[in-house]
Amino acid sequence: MRRRILAVLGGAALAISLAACSGEGAGGGADTGGDRAAELTIGVSMPTQTSERWIADGNSVKEKLEAKGYQVDLQYAGDDIPTQSQQVDQMITQGADVLIIAAIDGTALSGQLQAAADAKIPVIAYDRLIRDSPNVDFYVSFDNYKVGVAQANALLVGLGLLDRNGAKGTATGPFEVELFAGSLDDNNAHFFFRGATDTLKPFIDAGTLRVKSGQVKIEQVAILRWQQETAQKRMEDLLTSSYNDGSTVDGVLSPYDGLSRGIITALQNAGYGAAARKMPVVTGQDAEIASAKLINEGVQGSTIFKDTRLLAEQAVVAAEAFLKEKKPEANDTTTYDNGVKVVPSFLLPVQTVYKDDIKPVLIDSGYWTAEEVAAGQAKG
Repeated sequence: MRRRILAVLGGAALAISLAACSGEGAGGGADTGGDRAAELTIGVSMPTQTSERWIADGNSVKEKLEAKGYQVDLQYAGDDIPTQSQQVDQMITQGADVLIIAAIDGTALSGQLQAAADAKIPVIAYDRLIRDSPNVDFYVSFDNYKVGVAQANALLVGLGLLDRNGAKGTATGPFEVELFAGSLDDNNAHFFFRGATDTLKPFIDAGTLRVKSGQVKIEQVAILRWQQETAQKRMEDLLTSSYNDGSTVDGVLSPYDGLSRGIITALQNAGYGAAARKMPVVTGQDAEIASAKLINEGVQGSTIFKDTRLLAEQAVVAAEAFLKEKKPEANDTTTYDNGVKVVPSFLLPVQTVYKDDIKPVLIDSGYWTAEEVAAGQAKG
């Protein structure tokens, strides 16, 4: 990559020199900054198009890079590990200058990353940490442990055990709750679950919260590939096996809006949400438009908003730093150990969204429009 960039910069310098000799003044000739960028390609590998979040991420990264004049090779892998491996291989062989990768399986790309390192191509892990490889150069994400803390606190607020400022609420419990986690091959799922369970543990130890199924380990509650249908099936099984004695579920810790909607479907099919059986407090994450509608209607309790526009911007900043042969700025150099090295990271903040936060946080910021929230569907 170094040779290619230097060659591009050298060519740009020659072009400037020739333009000066020909007497072109300010505003004359080509935009050499744009010319330099046009010679460079960033490969962007996203895991799936089944989630609106990943579609938005991919498009946002692509648009921001193209606005700066770079060529972008954006690929979606359809939640298929071999497909993502092949796509990344192709990006490397076609001469990508930087790779931005949101991995399906954080342990499945070691061969591709070695090939990238051999070709001197920097690798930026996007939102999901790539594990077990020394060839991860930077990580851009949100503070994923704090996401789990925020989800747990949203559950406690919904149950009335805390108020939104963190003070003790008026409810006393005990409350019956169930726990869900994301896909075990996604490093973030472990951070989310750890943050949540660390926060809920004092309440569980005190008997204020009771997990009636007894399923409290991440291996018991994880949902492979974050599939909505799998979450619905697990919730149905929990209702059949643990709540067939007339007892009711009061709250569900869900780490992602897609899972939340599957859980809510199972609960509604079992009669929850009707007058005689209150809908449990259900958490979420990603502020997906279908869940924003459910929160606005009082069906889903909350979501964690991670402004992926800011994440895309940070990925672009990191990529440009590598293209200039500089180190991207990190604000965390201790947390994200991928099993081989601590990966320098830039972590962004998150925000809990309840019903009354939808307008100021999601609509007024331009993330969704009021019409999209009302319809539960994004335009275009």
